[in-house]
Amino acid sequence: MTKFVRVIRSSTSAAMGQYFPARAAYLLLCALPLPVAAQTLGSMDLDDKLQYHVQRTYRPTSILSYAASAGYQQLRNTPNEWGQGGDAYGHRLASVAGYAAIHNGLALGLDSALHQDPRYFRSTGSGLWRRTGHALRMTILTRTDSGGETFSTWRVGSAYGSAYLANQWYPDRLNNTRQVFQRGSIRLGFDFVSNLAIEFWPDLKARFKHKKP
Repeated sequence: MTKFVRVIRSSTSAAMGQYFPARAAYLLLCALPLPVAAQTLGSMDLDDKLQYHVQRTYRPTSILSYAASAGYQQLRNTPNEWGQGGDAYGHRLASVAGYAAIHNGLALGLDSALHQDPRYFRSTGSGLWRRTGHALRMTILTRTDSGGETFSTWRVGSAYGSAYLANQWYPDRLNNTRQVFQRGSIRLGFDFVSNLAIEFWPDLKARFKHKKP
C-alpha cells in the first residue's frame, strides 16, 4: 500500500511539473487584456471571429509566452524524452505554439458553427465580488450572436479538445486521460484569469494614469 501511494504521489508531481509551471508563463501572458476583447456592441461575423482568434494566437505577448514556456520546459528538461540542445528547444517551442494554434482553431470552429460570441463583456454592476462573480460566470456561459446567453461550448470544447489533440505528440507516459483533463481544466482556469484582467484592467489603468504627476 505504501509503495502504491508513493507511485501515485510521484506520478502526480511529475505531471504537475510537466504541465503547470511550464505553461503558466504562456497562459498568464495570454491572459493579458486583448483590445479586441473589450466591450464592442454588435455581433461578430466569421471574419471578425477569425481576426479575433488569429490575434490571440500571434500577438507579440503570445509569441513571447511561447518562447518563455519552451525555455522553462528546456530548463526543467520536461518531458525528458525530448532531451536537450537546439533541436529539443525547437521541439518544445513547436509543441507550445502548436497547442495554442489548435486551441484557437477549435475555438473559431465552435463559436462560428454555434453562433457564440468569444468576446468578454464587462459587468454593468459595481463592487469587487459582484464583478469577480461576473467574470467567473462568463467563463462558463457566453453570449450568442443574437445577444442571448448560453453554455460556453466554444470555450469548454476548445480547452479539452486542444488538450486531447496536443497530447498526441507527447511521450506515451503523458498521453493519457488524466493529463487531458488536467490541461483542459487549467486552460479554463486561466480563461477565468483572462476575464478578470479584462474586467478590472481599465479601472487599474485609469487609477495609475490619475496618479501620474
